[in-house]
Amino acid sequence: MFKRLIYILLLLPVACIDPFKVAIPEGQQLLTIEGIIHTGAGPHTIILTRSATYGSVFEALIRPVSGATVVIRDNEGRITFLEEDQNSRGNYTTPTGFRAEIGKSYTLQIQTVEGKVYTSLPERVESVPQIENITLKTVTVPVEGETNPRSGVQLISEINDPADQKNFYFWRLSPVVHVLEARPDLFTPRPSPEFPDRIVFPKPCCAICYRTEITGNQSVFIAQDDNFNGLTTRIPAAFIEDNGLRFVSKLRVDLKQYAVSQEAYRFLRLVKQQAEINGSIFDPPPATIRGNMINLENPDEVVLGYFMAAGESSRRIYIDKSDLTFRQNNGLIPDDCRTVSGASVDPPLDWIP
Repeated sequence: MFKRLIYILLLLPVACIDPFKVAIPEGQQLLTIEGIIHTGAGPHTIILTRSATYGSVFEALIRPVSGATVVIRDNEGRITFLEEDQNSRGNYTTPTGFRAEIGKSYTLQIQTVEGKVYTSLPERVESVPQIENITLKTVTVPVEGETNPRSGVQLISEINDPADQKNFYFWRLSPVVHVLEARPDLFTPRPSPEFPDRIVFPKPCCAICYRTEITGNQSVFIAQDDNFNGLTTRIPAAFIEDNGLRFVSKLRVDLKQYAVSQEAYRFLRLVKQQAEINGSIFDPPPATIRGNMINLENPDEVVLGYFMAAGESSRRIYIDKSDLTFRQNNGLIPDDCRTVSGASVDPPLDWIP
């Protein structure tokens, strides 16, 4: 009986399963605007990019939007044309000497090569208090599975908040300049990439360089004066990570403090909240954060980013390695220090520690 059952099963037709084709809607190519004009020295830069369509071979790549006409118009009708940087496509810069003026409102207008026209809502420039002082705090963050924590320097801005206005603050960092120490004496001779029969030896120079690099702020640092209106206060405004190279001797950075509009502050707060989602099941799903740019012919088009106009104050600080209460192990560069990108043996002309 058991054998007969096996024969019957073997004689049954074999079913074939056709793959189920899922129709995935094609993603949008979203235009993104990033930029701020302010009362400080320029040039000021507006960056235009576009995301690739979902499923494209260029997916996740940021593609510059080149060839656009970019204009800034103030509330008095004055027009300023921005010029595209030929070495950095998609970056549009203001003319020499351009500065935003306190009390004026500015609108960004863009026309792409396809003929689409975008405009921002007006952004009013507010006055900003000076940075009275910058204090430092070494911050360490334990890393799971590592004996050495991540660390860096937190910059704390001290300000006298004016009592007669509602203030919304935003902080950014200039490119940092730091001393770079190398060990060309530890260079290991090796064949030349161009001439394999030749041995490359270290150059007679150099062990000390000055490197300029863009670190950017490691988070979105913002504040509103609800709790300190009219008072002197100290607010965390920036963080520079120690990568083993930046704090081997001395580092210089300019802290930029901006007074932004309430609408810009709300946008930055949403960006900060979404960036700090830690990935638990209780976190809200990431959402598209719309800015203040619209397509005049198609207001329903989603445009990412925000055009800001703000008052600026700036303060320069030099950070010495002795200012840190914890330091990473020094990174080893067994070669001429000039082989590191952004490094030069000559300090900047305004390097005055």
